[in-house]
Order: sequence, then C-alpha cells, then structure tokens
Amino acid sequence: MHTNLPKFYHFIDNLNIKNIEKLNKNIALIYRNYQKKPDKDSIIKFRNYCKKNKQKFLISNYIDLTIKYNLDGFYVPAFNKSQLYKHRQKKKNFIIVGSAHNLKEIRIKEQQRVQLIFLSPIFKTKNSIRPLGLYKYNNLANLTKTPTIALGGITQTKLRFLKITKSEGFAAIDFFKRKI
Repeated sequence: MHTNLPKFYHFIDNLNIKNIEKLNKNIALIYRNYQKKPDKDSIIKFRNYCKKNKQKFLISNYIDLTIKYNLDGFYVPAFNKSQLYKHRQKKKNFIIVGSAHNLKEIRIKEQQRVQLIFLSPIFKTKNSIRPLGLYKYNNLANLTKTPTIALGGITQTKLRFLKITKSEGFAAIDFFKRKI
C-alpha cells in the first residue's frame, strides 16, 4: 500500500472538533454530508486543527472546497461517476479515495484513478440490503490492483474477520463514535 495513505477512515457529518478530539490521530477524517455544504470558517478551523494534530482531512463530493482550502484529499462516493477527478491534484501526498459496491463501480473508480477503493458494505448494516460478506469482498478485491478498504457494519467483534480479507484497513461511522 502507498505509505502515505491512512489505514483507518472515519466518516463525519459535521465539522465539530469536540466530536473527534479523543480519536486516535492515525484515523483520517472524511466529511460526508450531502445536505449541507460546509462553510469557509468551519473548513479552515477544522483543517487547521487536523494539520496541528497531523490528522488527514478529506471532503466528499466538493472537489472545489478540497482544492480551495488545501485539504489532504477527496472522497468520491459510489454514486459519483464523474471523470473530472482522474486528473489528480498536483499537490504532493494528495489523497483520492472512492467507494464501490460491485465490479462496475470498481471499474469506474479505477478510471477516476482513486488510490484506495472502499468496498461496502462488508457486513450487514441498518441501511444495507445485502452485505458483501468476506468471500465476495475478497473476490472483488482480487479483481482490482487498487488497494481496498473494508467499509460497513464493522464492530469490535467483527474486526478479527478483516484479517482474512484483502483489506488494507477499514472505514466506519459508528465504530469510531463508540470509541470516543
């Protein structure tokens, strides 16, 4: 795996520093809130906090904000099929990650030249109809040369199962909230 890429990712829906202060600094943060575009002051304050703590900060679906405010990277959700991101940012150590649920979406993420593909959901979640499971996760991961990250339904007891996957790490929402 690329040495500058984090192994753990926490999806957040607000830029409240108090919600992440107790998190391990090795966990990258991805702002993912499609109902509310973050404002300039919140982004700058959050970015500065992350830089001070050597924590990666990415934003989902707002590439303009990522570039304008010199963030660490960008997250491309599975529903975003745009090819605009394939011309990677020239900034050193800029991270582009994306999520996929099937082979067709994996190929799109490869065309977008993401550095990591979040395959989801690996386990059952409250919103997932059919989780991939370990077997299908590994099958999909074997179909790409891009490193993969497990996403969805990860709990403390299921963490041990990730050792038998081709996952380079994992991403979560609730898992990290419980740790705080």
